[in-house]
Amino acid sequence: MAEPIRVAVTGAAGNIGYALVFRLASGEVFGPDQPVILHLIEVPPVVSRLDGVQMELDDCAFPTLAGVEKFDSDHLEDAFANCNWVLCVGSVPRKAGMERGDLIRVNGPIFTSTGKAIQAAAADDVRVLVVGNPCNTNCLIAMHNAPDIPRDRWYAMTMLDQNRAATQLAQKAGRPVADVKNIIIWGNHSATQYPDFFNASIGGQPAPQVIGDDAWLQSDFITTVQKRGAAVIEARGASSAASAANAALDTVKSIITPTDAENSFSAAICSDGSYGVDEGLIFGYPLTSDGNSCSIVQGIEHSAFAQEKIQATLDELRSERDTVKDLLPG
Repeated sequence: MAEPIRVAVTGAAGNIGYALVFRLASGEVFGPDQPVILHLIEVPPVVSRLDGVQMELDDCAFPTLAGVEKFDSDHLEDAFANCNWVLCVGSVPRKAGMERGDLIRVNGPIFTSTGKAIQAAAADDVRVLVVGNPCNTNCLIAMHNAPDIPRDRWYAMTMLDQNRAATQLAQKAGRPVADVKNIIIWGNHSATQYPDFFNASIGGQPAPQVIGDDAWLQSDFITTVQKRGAAVIEARGASSAASAANAALDTVKSIITPTDAENSFSAAICSDGSYGVDEGLIFGYPLTSDGNSCSIVQGIEHSAFAQEKIQATLDELRSERDTVKDLLPG
């Protein structure tokens, strides 16, 4: 087998982290010949729960699990030491009466420390995926606090929204979800995101042509995807966990697997100015990968309707950036 890679997971004893770590250990993500050492990280009040997570990992006897190391979040440099991947799952959840701006300010210092520790201790080839919300702006803060880590190594998760959108289209069309391709999430992982049905396909045909219901696409479809997280909370009394973990793993697999423009995927990355987005914002784009780095798919045309939706999510991300401006050195 190859030399082990090290994968850090913050919030590893939480619902999403718990759903993540076993699949990371199993060989599903990095392959059956790639050993993995997991760095499990939790806040001090619950770090003892990682003992139980490790016990269960041990009891699974995964051939690809080469080790488990546990850390509390007060020692992030130790936690991220020599890590090739950092999955930032842990963040303070939004509470009743809390505005989005309040949540951003609460999480900002956490991701300031995260970025500094990644720069100080992670492996030279580290890649970072931020899952904890508000993930685009949390990613922006961490990236700015790790200026020596190339900006193309930073990702925020919009794959959960892509997966939700693909399922909605498949169910409406009465087709298998595997038939849905190139459903891209533009912008923020928030209620302003734009799930792009115009450029999606179902069974090789344009999605609008297959669906045949423009009113549904421009209203119920978009709002269902945008508000799916809230609907899950209402239905199960807790936020999305298994589906969020699955989307995080889908994102990692998409990044490390060569793809082409016919099979693009969604993630938020540091904008290079494409599609009129401010350079440096963490913005959701259609991406392809060569198995090592990702590129933004160029040349996609947007209707006036789509342009309006993209502008709204861009404006929100600009506002979030301004809210944390003091946490963005450089």
